Amino acid sequence: MSLRTGTLVSGNEAVAMAALDAGVALGTGYPGTPSTEILEVMDAQGGRAQWAPNEKVALEVAVGVAFAGARALVTMKHVGVNVAADILFTVAYSGIDGALLLVSADDPGMSSSQNEQDNRRYAVAAGVPMLEPADSQEAYDLTLAGFELSQKWRIPVMLRMTTRVCHGKSILRHRQAKRNGSPTHFERNIPWRVMIPAHARPAHRRLRQKLAEIEQWSEECSLNQVIEGERGLGIIASGVTFLHAREASPAASMLKLGVTYPLSIRLIRQFVAGVDRCLVIEEGDPYLADAIRAAGVRVESKPEMYRFGELNVTRVRRIVAGDVSPEAAPLKGKPPELCAACPYRAPFCVLRKLNCIVAGDIGCYTLGALPPLEAMDTQLCMGASLGVGLGLRHVLPEAEARRVVSVIGDSTFMHSGITGLVEMVYNPPVTGHVLLILDNGTTAMTGQQEHPATGRKLGHEPTNRVKIEDVCKAVGVHHVDVMDASADPAGFEKLLMDRLSRNELSVIISRRPCILAAGKIRRYEQEAQACQECAHEPA
Repeated sequence: MSLRTGTLVSGNEAVAMAALDAGVALGTGYPGTPSTEILEVMDAQGGRAQWAPNEKVALEVAVGVAFAGARALVTMKHVGVNVAADILFTVAYSGIDGALLLVSADDPGMSSSQNEQDNRRYAVAAGVPMLEPADSQEAYDLTLAGFELSQKWRIPVMLRMTTRVCHGKSILRHRQAKRNGSPTHFERNIPWRVMIPAHARPAHRRLRQKLAEIEQWSEECSLNQVIEGERGLGIIASGVTFLHAREASPAASMLKLGVTYPLSIRLIRQFVAGVDRCLVIEEGDPYLADAIRAAGVRVESKPEMYRFGELNVTRVRRIVAGDVSPEAAPLKGKPPELCAACPYRAPFCVLRKLNCIVAGDIGCYTLGALPPLEAMDTQLCMGASLGVGLGLRHVLPEAEARRVVSVIGDSTFMHSGITGLVEMVYNPPVTGHVLLILDNGTTAMTGQQEHPATGRKLGHEPTNRVKIEDVCKAVGVHHVDVMDASADPAGFEKLLMDRLSRNELSVIISRRPCILAAGKIRRYEQEAQACQECAHEPA
């Protein structure tokens, strides 16, 4: 295998490069930090990549690609797997014909997320193999290995990344030769792909047999490594935690797990038997420690206080020493805030002035909850603003109910707001309801990515545009207004007051480009217009 000269790349870049070298036919996903750059790099380097409306749709498209015998990559942040879980659990039963790699980018410490759930639990619950890279080289190598593993056993594979691995840079050497894509073909197999109960029961047994075979394979594969050291201390670790542990205790014996589901219990048992003390060090939940102990192997786990936030060398040294004294408080950083000219500021000023009860959502506008605006009262997950707002409307006294407004962004509306809109029309509160859609023409918080309502694809080339106002009218909302609240705050206030006073359903779309993306959007539109004009010129 020939290697190129080492290059300094991030883990996300490494995954994209491996996907191209693995002959991936399509990469799909929804932008979410820390996973976003994978598909952007893949597209920039000539691969075929696209944004989906949400993670569930992305995984469904990837499953279709894999059913056709091709290789598919689907990327998302950890909470995105919650959205995609429905199909993930069942495609593990049905299996695939090509290869399917799901990248779950977890966020220990919640650098940019609403929780720090540990998605290693998903691999166990869904019954899909899981690989965990520690750096960019391993992100590349394990991506390739994941596709091979997926294709061999005809099963989806999860590549579990974390923020530090996604964004940290290290030296990467990668293969020059690229795998040619296999010819695609759909082979009918109803008992394997139509998951009615009669077909799913034997499919579950096939899945468990695959996992048993993969566990046996993992006992000898190079993705799990034993590093000889002193007998006094043995450490079991995976992912970036391995690097922290290696630096914190360089003399210790170490078992580095690249395959973290299914676990190679025989290998783990042998390793533990060869050391006097064995400590499992891991970020997040005690997933590895719990699983190893459940198998009857005696190991130590980290104290509960280290379950929160990212680990580093200092914290690992404390874990090894059993130090449970209070940790130094982290330095306070500058709190995030909306840009000075952000088009979200004017609507939030009016919402606060009118003392509205605001059921909010996820995006830049979530910062409207912070000082000095403090004009958002709830925020839980993508698309929740509508359901939560409707629930408040249904039970609050009329005076309070009339103050409730659901606020959502354009990208989030495309992601998971449409079903909430259907609920609003289907089960309208007695007092009606007001949905405020803040349309800034981009997926701003994750880096100004496109979505179905922008009319541009991942690479910013033009495509069909889903018009938000048309969707709202088609669903059955009779009062749909489009305006620019920043250009006319007084007019926006008057309109909002009128809509709050009615026992009817209303949607107000405040449309103004994100201040950071406005220049790019103008350029994309000019380029599209120029292309259109060229296409209509006589030959």
